[in-house]
Amino acid sequence: MEGAKIDKRLDIKGVVCPYTLVKSKLAIEDIEVGQILEILLDYPEASESIPKAMGNYGHTVLKVEKINPTDWVIHVRKEVAD
Repeated sequence: MEGAKIDKRLDIKGVVCPYTLVKSKLAIEDIEVGQILEILLDYPEASESIPKAMGNYGHTVLKVEKINPTDWVIHVRKEVAD
């Protein structure tokens, strides 16, 4: 899904669990169904917990990519209204 239009970006570098998940959930609630949220983070556990949680909420995880030695980018498409 390269080149997908990003509707909202969330930079949570420096944030640790459980706040990474809380901030991600609030951000996904803030966009419309069908829109894409990009999450930038540097907390290793969150690179696994956020995609899992988004899937549990019914959203589609389009990408989880380690972009450098410390950071990940996650793309999530909102699939269900809150």
